[in-house]
Amino acid sequence: MSFIARRGLSTLIPPKIASPSGIGAAKDAARIERLTSFYGKIPQGPAPEVKPRGLFEWYQARYFGEGENHSAAPIAHFIVVMMVFGYSLHYNKHFKYHKNNEH
Repeated sequence: MSFIARRGLSTLIPPKIASPSGIGAAKDAARIERLTSFYGKIPQGPAPEVKPRGLFEWYQARYFGEGENHSAAPIAHFIVVMMVFGYSLHYNKHFKYHKNNEH
């Protein structure tokens, strides 16, 4: 078997991390102790629910959130905001010059 073929097969086989000869060695035992202490400190269970802090986060949690919070209300909100914005532009560009029905 060529070197390339042996190298290809060796990457498929995982290395022996906890081999019997490696467990008895002092440096490996200390490394495994650090690893177990690290994983012991990681919190278990589901992550705590994050409360929205600002207006945008509240709006996102209310209408775009997970579960039953999906809604078509943001589409209606966008239409209303565009109507108000359009009317204010139209008023400033046209209506305020024709207050007394002058044309």
